[in-house]
Amino acid sequence: MSRPRAKLTNNFPGCPVESTLSLLDGKWKGVILYHLLNDGTLRFNELRRRLSAVTQRMLTKQLRELEEAGIVARKVFAVVPPRVDYSLTPLGLSLEPVILALDTWGKGHVKCRNGVKTVALPDEAAEAVDAVARSAA
Repeated sequence: MSRPRAKLTNNFPGCPVESTLSLLDGKWKGVILYHLLNDGTLRFNELRRRLSAVTQRMLTKQLRELEEAGIVARKVFAVVPPRVDYSLTPLGLSLEPVILALDTWGKGHVKCRNGVKTVALPDEAAEAVDAVARSAA
């Protein structure tokens, strides 16, 4: 029987990377962190509007996992209708350089046109590859 991935992190040479990725593992967690980092405290439905393709169930699951990891804080207000606010904890705020690095890399490498995403080399690297291809021809 195989062990869960989280239990194997101590056996990898990239253990700190693997452990960090296991905290952020999930299709929506990075996007949730990005919005909380940029917009501060957000209500559940505000987050849901920003992540229009996520289901309520999946958003709830991802937020609970981030809360359990100590990255996101959840504050419930006893009012009608119920109000729940989400914000980054100090640990979550410490992920700012990671999230900003992903944002920068995406802006430089990922192109979205007509609903199709493509990954491209940055301009300088693309020029170097073209130069090598021309010299080999």
